[in-house]
Amino acid sequence: MFIRNRWYVAAWDKEVSRKPLARTICGEPVVLFRKGDGTAVALGDYCPHRLLPLSMGQVEGDAIRCGYHGMLVDGAGRCVEMPGQEEPPRKLQVKAYPIVERYRFVWVWIGDEAAADPALLPDFWFCEDKAWTFDGDAYRVACDYRLLVDNLMDLTHETYVHPSSIGQKEIVEAPIETRVEGEAVIVERWMRDIDAPPFWRTFLRKPGLVDRWQICRFALPAAVTIEVGVALAGTGAPEGDRSQGVEGVVVNFMTPETETSCWYYWGMARGFDVGDAGLTERMRQSQAAVFAEDVEVLEAQQKSIAAHPDKRLVVLGIDAGGAHARRLIERAAVESGRAAA
Repeated sequence: MFIRNRWYVAAWDKEVSRKPLARTICGEPVVLFRKGDGTAVALGDYCPHRLLPLSMGQVEGDAIRCGYHGMLVDGAGRCVEMPGQEEPPRKLQVKAYPIVERYRFVWVWIGDEAAADPALLPDFWFCEDKAWTFDGDAYRVACDYRLLVDNLMDLTHETYVHPSSIGQKEIVEAPIETRVEGEAVIVERWMRDIDAPPFWRTFLRKPGLVDRWQICRFALPAAVTIEVGVALAGTGAPEGDRSQGVEGVVVNFMTPETETSCWYYWGMARGFDVGDAGLTERMRQSQAAVFAEDVEVLEAQQKSIAAHPDKRLVVLGIDAGGAHARRLIERAAVESGRAAA
C-alpha cells in the first residue's frame, strides 16, 4: 500500500553526513550523503557494476566510491571513474532521487522525477519558526506504517499505554469530532475543567483546573501532527485564545520501508521556553520513552496480525480518524499505481 509521486522523510538533517547512510523507502533502497559543499544527495543504493550497496563504500569529494571494485559514482548517479580502465563506462548509471531539505528533515521524492515539486510539501512552519523550537529523533519500527497512523489518530490509547506521563481517564471520556478536509483528516478532542496531567502541569506553572486539547491532523502520504496543550480553564482556549496556557505540536512522519516495517520520525515543536536547550533535550528524552512504549505495542500488534491471518481489524467509533486516513491512503495508492502503469 505504497503511494508514489510523494515526498517522504528519508532522514533528519543531522543524520546525513559525509558517511553514507542507507535507508529503504517504499521498498526502494536509497543511500544518502553530503557533497563537499554540504548539499545532500540521494541515490539508488547499488553499484551499477556488481550491485553491491553503495552505502558500503565511502564518499570522496562530491561522489561515492563502491567498496567492491572502486567504481566512483557522482551525485547525479553517473559513473565518473573505474579503476583499471582509462575511460569510465559512462552508460552505467545509478538512479538519482529528487531531494529537498526543509523543516529539519531530508525529503526524497519516490516516483516520477518529472513530477517532483517542492511546493507539494505540506506546511510545517512550526518546525523552523524562530519563535518556536523543535527537535526529535527516529525509530525503525517492525510494523505496517498504517498501524502507526491508526495509533496517532486515536489518542484514547494514551490512558492505557502511557498512564504515567500523558495519559489520563478524561481522554477516554471526552467526545471527539472527526472530519475530512480534502487530503487531510482531523480528529479534535477538548477536555474542559480537568486536572492537568504531570507532563503539562510542569510547564504551565500555574495552579487550577485546565482546558486540554488534542487536535490530530493526518496528511498524505503519512504525516500526523498533533496540536497539544493546556490553558487555565475558562480563559478562552476552546474559542481560540491560548495565551493563558502552553502549547506545542507533536510531529510524526511515517516512511514505509517494507509492507511490515517503517521509519518513524518524531519530534515536538513548542512555543514556550524556546531558549532552554536543556529543556529541549529533556523533552526529547521524555518523548523517546513515551514512543518506545508505542513501538512495543505496535510491533506486538503486527506479530499478532501475522499470527491470525483469518482475523481483521475491527473499526469502532474511536477508530474513525484512522479509518478515514486509511481510505485516503488506499485511494492515493491506487491512483499512483494507475499513473505508474
